[in-house]
Amino acid sequence: MKRREFVTLLGGAVAAWPLAARAQQAATGPRRIGVLMNLSADAPESQRRLAAFVQGLQESGWVDGRNAQIDVRWTAGDTAQLRKHAAELVALKPDAILAWASPAVTLLLQGSRTVPIVFAAVIDPVGAGLVSSLARPGGNATGFVLFEYALAAKWLELLKDIAPRTTRAAVLRDPTIPAGIGQFAAVQTVAPVGLELSAIDMRDTKEIERAVATFASDHNGGLIVTANQFGANHPDVIAGIAVKYKLPAVYPFRYFVSSGGLLSYGPDQVDEFRRAAGYVDRILNGAKPADLPVQAPTRYELAINLKTAKALGLDVPPTLLALADEVIE
Repeated sequence: MKRREFVTLLGGAVAAWPLAARAQQAATGPRRIGVLMNLSADAPESQRRLAAFVQGLQESGWVDGRNAQIDVRWTAGDTAQLRKHAAELVALKPDAILAWASPAVTLLLQGSRTVPIVFAAVIDPVGAGLVSSLARPGGNATGFVLFEYALAAKWLELLKDIAPRTTRAAVLRDPTIPAGIGQFAAVQTVAPVGLELSAIDMRDTKEIERAVATFASDHNGGLIVTANQFGANHPDVIAGIAVKYKLPAVYPFRYFVSSGGLLSYGPDQVDEFRRAAGYVDRILNGAKPADLPVQAPTRYELAINLKTAKALGLDVPPTLLALADEVIE
């Protein structure tokens, strides 16, 4: 074959590849992507996370209704609904599923050990049995951790910074999950001598308020709210209880401060959902979850609500204000 004929043939083959790919896609249909969110669909923060994920997919060339079909399920922290929707998504046999938090991932893994799962906002995925290791997940799930337990120690430090007279701290946690126990243990590890530390279980609004009211009956108390599903679905309730009983409180995420909370420090979860879209794109292009290492957050946010600080009679240190990513006045 002459060189000119070979180049012409090669050029024709290269031009034909995209056509062949489009023809194959037309034959197989759009790629199916499931999304399991154990959050309320009505919460603005929930919609921001989903929008970031969808935008990330679009930036990688996956457009819902064109070459992708995105099936979203919301459960608002309802265990029965979570179990039902997890089963529904697995039955659809999607090409990948995005899941928020450990309970959702656990149920999906119980339903399938083959459907690729990308998780976001999971604490300690190794301890929860979701992956074999962070570097080598080893199964059909991988994704993005919410933070390491050591971050919980920072919340106590910030509580003392913004409310230096604090001598008692109550940690609001979910004791039914390893992450709830781990976060409380991290705070215990750094609690200074002379600071009284206790735990308040987060399962029911009335139960939480009763416990907080009892705690607030003594002086110099403060709250640390850990990351958990109840808080994620009821940030306004938790922040409102703290303000009602005039307790300075530190929260794990910015949306608590937007709901009236005093101060928060934690990862940017919207950014995690945007990054999760990149992992879904890689899986749709042939990568296996077992080969994609679990990643840590890259962006953290400090937010302060000056209106709440004033209501509590607190003067926010200038050093904290200088470090804040967002200040609500």
